[in-house]
Amino acid sequence: MSRRKLSRTAEERRALFRGSVTSLFLHDKIITTEAKAKEIRPVAERLITWAKTDDLHNRRLAATYVMDPAALQRLFGEIGPANIDRPGGYTRIIKLGQRRGDGAAMAIIELVDMPGSSVRAGSAKAKK
Repeated sequence: MSRRKLSRTAEERRALFRGSVTSLFLHDKIITTEAKAKEIRPVAERLITWAKTDDLHNRRLAATYVMDPAALQRLFGEIGPANIDRPGGYTRIIKLGQRRGDGAAMAIIELVDMPGSSVRAGSAKAKK
């Protein structure tokens, strides 16, 4: 499977993903470029899948990615149990348009079915 390099070495990419996923778990959503959001998504999905089963092995696996103990605690305490019945698709990417400075495509990556989700999710539920 071919992945984007994002103009970074392997170490820099891993650090970027670790920091982004940690922020995602702490704040429920982050604004980043569309390319980074698409690369962060599989990492976050895998971590949430591990968090659905709270055992020592999964905690240690997740701790290799999540840099903040508070984010790890939130992942296994709130996010994992909230998605226990969901078979996948724990995150959504919402495109925002071009960044003014360099024209990069921007996007929001956020957790699905968490308090503070996007306005789109709330408006879709209100229409039903």
